[in-house]
Amino acid sequence: MTTLDDRTAASDLGAAYRYCEGLTAEHGRSYALATRLLPEHRRPAVYALYGFARTVDDLVDIDAPGGRPACDCLVELDRIESELTAAVAGARTGDIRPVVLAVADTIGRYSIPLEHFTAFLGSMRMDLPGAPGFRAVYTSMDELHRYMHGSAAAIGKQMLPILGTVTTRAEAEPAAAALGEAFQLTNFIRDVGEDLRRGRIYLPSEELSAFDVDGDLLRHCQSTGATDPRVRRALAHFVALNRSGYRDARPGLAMLDPRARPAITAAFDLYSAILDEIETSDYLVLDRRAVVPRRRRLTLVAPRLLESAVAAARG
Repeated sequence: MTTLDDRTAASDLGAAYRYCEGLTAEHGRSYALATRLLPEHRRPAVYALYGFARTVDDLVDIDAPGGRPACDCLVELDRIESELTAAVAGARTGDIRPVVLAVADTIGRYSIPLEHFTAFLGSMRMDLPGAPGFRAVYTSMDELHRYMHGSAAAIGKQMLPILGTVTTRAEAEPAAAALGEAFQLTNFIRDVGEDLRRGRIYLPSEELSAFDVDGDLLRHCQSTGATDPRVRRALAHFVALNRSGYRDARPGLAMLDPRARPAITAAFDLYSAILDEIETSDYLVLDRRAVVPRRRRLTLVAPRLLESAVAAARG
């Protein structure tokens, strides 16, 4: 017999998933567009992953207007991790935020290892002053990869059980991790100006210094609106590194379930197109954000719509 508590829990869970869908629509346009290509029953889980990641990412953005002190954010991150661990274990007590409720349900439905979320939260702590491992500036690509292990590669691995594969999960995981890191490096290149205003430089200083670029030069170019050939060459280098990452990740597309493949291929194309826009703008990313025009986004997604329809027809 279905009890009132059961119905209340189901209602809360439905509302939690809808909340995550709203966050995705508001903040992740390319992500939301690609997700629409997934079979309908898989979309809520993807929204849950995005909603959880977005909520945590916003929490650690202490430099945003209205941002909280870093010490408060560390306490809140610990709270979120405790909530998630308890919810996954079935010990739901007291209030639980919607994103945690939805992602805990997703973890259970798709048997996603909790360690991928622990790794993600660990990397998010690295963005908070006073936290172990905090970095405002990254020295080497090795340092940056350690950060991206939790902040990006782990998210790729979270997605795999939801998407499904035609290989073993273990075989597909390296490509999924590579794609997560490729997406994030695109974000770092696109958002270098925004991050600089927050006192962060994710692009490693060893790589920048090879082109005679440092934080002072980046800040000078940003404040004056000037361009500098050294900065353009450095950014072109990172774009080339990023494209190499996409090449490493591409074989993983064929490992995905055919029903999921069009959506991830669309995301692959959409994020790669951000690099095209950066190059077209002559690497003007210090005072603006490269955006793929709506018409081009739709052009990139249209072929995937056909692929998705064919895959659905084949069952």
